[in-house]
Parts: sequence; C-alpha cells; structure tokens
Amino acid sequence: MTDKPFLVSGRNTIIHKVRKFDLLILNGDENPPVLVTFRGLKAFDGKIPENKRDAKMADMELVDLTAGDVFGDEKTLVFVQTLNGKEYKVDYSKAKTSSFIKIHQDSTF
Repeated sequence: MTDKPFLVSGRNTIIHKVRKFDLLILNGDENPPVLVTFRGLKAFDGKIPENKRDAKMADMELVDLTAGDVFGDEKTLVFVQTLNGKEYKVDYSKAKTSSFIKIHQDSTF
C-alpha cells in the first residue's frame, strides 16, 4: 500500500502533505487543471500526464476530483491547504478570471 501525498477532508478540501510531489488537480473535462506546489497554487497550462506512472516520473500526483476515492463528482468550489500554511479557494465558476484561485486563509506557524 502506498501513501498518497494528499488527504481528502470533508466534502471539498484537499490537503497537500508531501513536499516532493506536486498535485495536479483535475475536475472533469471542461474545467482547467490546477497545479499545487509547496509554494502555492496556479492554473496548469502544460501537458497533462497520460497516467499516474507518467505523473510520478514528473514528481506529480494526479488528483481527479471525480474519482470515487476523492470526491466522486465535479466540484464548483474546492479548498486546498498547502505546505506553506495557506488555504486557497479554487472557484471553478470563475475559471479564467483573476478570482479563479484566491488565498482563503493565511495561517502563521
């Protein structure tokens, strides 16, 4: 059994937990992918790996929100907690605008 570099919390929260792996969040075919690094989040404009093996070779973990072991369906709003102590709000209804990815909470350690 392998340990995933993220946790699922509640109905719409992803927690990034391993600095070595970036998360590539996929939310259906129509929504833009989001890259989660230890520094933060950004819309991903590169080539999406074909499978989990290719993603691992690029030090990424594919996180398909529609998969049964994650949320099971597309989400309009997703919260992502990163290793730098920030929580981001990803609002897919505002994709391709400046409000797509925003800092929701900024905690200091």
